[in-house]
Amino acid sequence: MLSFLDARYRDVADYLAAGGPVMLPLALVSLAMWLLIADRLMYFRRLHRKNMSRREAADHIRRNRRPDPARYQGVVFSLVDRFLQRRGGKPEIDRFILEETAMTIDHRLDDHLNTIKVLSRLAPLLGLLGTVTGMIDTFEVLTLFGTGNPNGMASGISEALITTETGLVVAIPGFYMQSFLDRRARNLKQTLRNAGFHLRRTL
Repeated sequence: MLSFLDARYRDVADYLAAGGPVMLPLALVSLAMWLLIADRLMYFRRLHRKNMSRREAADHIRRNRRPDPARYQGVVFSLVDRFLQRRGGKPEIDRFILEETAMTIDHRLDDHLNTIKVLSRLAPLLGLLGTVTGMIDTFEVLTLFGTGNPNGMASGISEALITTETGLVVAIPGFYMQSFLDRRARNLKQTLRNAGFHLRRTL
């Protein structure tokens, strides 16, 4: 097992070295992007699970009773629970508090989505930068040695192709996940708006 892991580590190290200096920023962009994606996936999954119905939410509002967090976890639960913690007692003030609470949760749903979008679009640009630097290295070898140094030419071409490939490998799943997370956020926002409208009439 250790020999297998050592061989895979050497393969990855050789691949990164062949891609040149642009590979480190690409690796960091990929790591940051997937950490943010994992954070959003877990957060949205929690808001989709064990959600309250609007009738249950209205019942808790009428009774001024905070919902049981062991039973509920969804976005409607978050709205009801946060609202009841801040409730003032006067209908006019409570409506304002409810709207403010819904807006706070709504904005929280957008956290990190723009950053994921930027990182997924940055990856192919870094790949293109690596392509340019690899071709520059190739032309420098041609200028100095002509076609008499095929190894030097192959190294530059390899750098250009590897960085292009890596940029696309990072970007394409990033594009898909960013679109997927946007849809999940829109669905949760719609659920939140519907619940907020229903609860406002309850108040």
